[in-house]
This record gives sequence, C-alpha cells and structure tokens, in this order.
Amino acid sequence: MTKNLRSNIVATVDVSTPQKRVLANQREEVRGLELDERKEKILKAIIQTYLETGEPVGSRTISKYSDLKLSSATIRNEMSDLEELGYILQPHTSAGRIPSDKGYRFYVDQIIKEKDSQVEHMQELMIQRVDRVELLLKQLAKVLAKNTNYATLISGPSYSQTKLKFIQLSRVEEHKLLVVIVVEGNIIRNSFVTVDEELSDEEILNLNILLNSNLNGLTIEEINLGVIAKMKEQAGSHRRVVDLVLNEVSEVIRSQDEDLQIYTSGATNIFKYPELSDTEKASQLISTLEHKELLRGLIDEQQQNKTDDPDNEIQVYIGDETPVKTMKDCSVVTATYELGEGMKGTIGIIGPKRMDYEHVMKTLKTLQCELDAIYNKEPKE
Repeated sequence: MTKNLRSNIVATVDVSTPQKRVLANQREEVRGLELDERKEKILKAIIQTYLETGEPVGSRTISKYSDLKLSSATIRNEMSDLEELGYILQPHTSAGRIPSDKGYRFYVDQIIKEKDSQVEHMQELMIQRVDRVELLLKQLAKVLAKNTNYATLISGPSYSQTKLKFIQLSRVEEHKLLVVIVVEGNIIRNSFVTVDEELSDEEILNLNILLNSNLNGLTIEEINLGVIAKMKEQAGSHRRVVDLVLNEVSEVIRSQDEDLQIYTSGATNIFKYPELSDTEKASQLISTLEHKELLRGLIDEQQQNKTDDPDNEIQVYIGDETPVKTMKDCSVVTATYELGEGMKGTIGIIGPKRMDYEHVMKTLKTLQCELDAIYNKEPKE
C-alpha cells in the first residue's frame, strides 16, 4: 500500500515536472527580455497613439504612422514581448493593445529624463554664455576708457525686462522641488521651494506644462493678477504650489537685478583734468567708482529715462543733473547696450564738463551699432 502510494506520488511529480520546466523557462525568457531601443520606440508609439485616439493600438497602425520602418509581423512580435514584460495590455481578444500602469510610468519617466537632460545642457551653455558676457563687458569698459581717456562703467544685463523662456520643476526630496528658470539669453537660475503635499511625477509633469504654456514669453512685470488667477484656476488642488513657484520666480529674477554687476575702468584718467584732480574731488570720484552700490542710482535713472522715452538712445547728465552727488563736477554720458534676446544694460562715460561730447556720443553710437551687428540685429539709425 505504501509502495503504491509512493509510486503514485513519484508518477505525479514526473508528470508535472515538464510543465513546470516550461513555465520556468518562460519566466526566465521574460526576465531575460529588455527594453532595447526598438522596443522603447514601439512602446512610445503605442502610448502616444493611444493618448491621441483613446482606442487600442494595433501593429498595422504602428507600422503605418511611426518612423520605425518595420513590418507588421516584426512589430507584433515586439508587442508580444512588451505585453509579457507588463508594459501593455490587450483589453479583449480581437483588440489591439493599450498601455498598462507600468507603461505609463516608463513614458512619464522618459519625458522627465529628457527634460532634465535638456536643462543640464542649457546649464552648461549658460555657464559658458555668462563667462563670455562678463569677459565682454569688462573688455568693453577697458576699450572705452582707452578710446575716450575718461572713466567708464558698464552694468551687467538687467533681468526684470527679459522674457521667461522655460521653467522646470523637479523633485529633489519628498516635499522639496528644484525650480530651474531660463530667461532670454539662455541665462539659467536655480532655486528651491518647499511644498506641503507630496507630488507624483505625473502631477509635476502637468505643473511644468501649465507653467510653461502660460508664462513662456512673458516678463516678470507682465505676470499680473489676471495671469496668476488663471493659472491657479487651471492648477485646481495644486494652486498653492503654483503660487509658491511664481513667488520664487519673481524673487529670483528681482534678486538678480538687486545684485547687478557693474564693471568700471579708467578711474585714473580723471587725474588728466585739472578741474577733477583736486585731492578731495579725485578721492571721492575714485571711491564712487570702486563702490558699485553708489553707481546704482545712475543706472536706475538711465533705465527709467529709457523706459519713459524709448527713442532717446543716448543721455547726457551735466553737473547737478547727475543723480550721483560725487559726480556734480562731472558730465556723464550714458547709453543702452543690447546683446540680443532681451539682454540689456547701461554704458556710462564719466569726464569733465568740458569733455569732447561729440567724440563720446559718436563712440557710444558706434559701439551700439557694432554690438547690433555682432548679434545679428538691424543696426540702430
């Protein structure tokens, strides 16, 4: 009896073993499958087509509308593998495939990865661009001082009037987001915001789409209450996150203007003019040129005058007209430079009241035209 029972058990094991081996081999085959480049392209094509149509996607549709240049049979085989891997589903026997949650996850992660890669590339370009701009402005200050024999100043670009090109939100911690802000000139600034809620990748992606579709091409001044209200309404339950991001964008750009760089050159040229070489006057003037915050009033005045009268390319301040007290015995000639894509700043030349105004204004005009030509713009008339 025991022997027969043992034989039956052995027989049962022997009968089921080939089936188990087949199942095990199938599991190994699935584990061995990977998302190679071709599978990734087909999966993306399936998801994009399904998002557009809302209908299950078949192999013939993929072969017809994608750039894969593969036969329907080949695509069917790849779709079968994708189904085994759990990226797509077949809702019923006669239908095509639709994305699974795993497929959607892959799609969203790829989008985020591509965007992050774009931001990293732009950051590299930005670093190079900023270095070049700073070097250019310093060199221009030296050239102008040598050419005119006066003291010169050049401010770095102002950002408040530059347009937003791109905003990217990325999660760095559970309740912390990195905000990457790209403005005209491919200048990039980074900041962080802390949020109360935990956001999924899909929610962050939707917020990125919302921010860029509403803010692209706007200056900070143009982001008014109407724009903000519209965005908050579109954000729904995430309106608080939108509010935090907008406040941060505004703060970052305005802080850049507050930390405005001003480059000077030719301070010792003032000793060439007896009316300015008096020890006290010369000391005050040189101190002003060394302490950049004292020059900020002149920059702000020039930019405001430019805003009020856009056609006034060159402005001349004589004696008491200058907003800087220590320059009351001087004349200051200013102009606006443009480096393309909204990057604007101020050039100033400081000299005695008897300066060669014609030569100075001609020099500034020539410089404006040369910069316009370099940055492929129509020269100013």
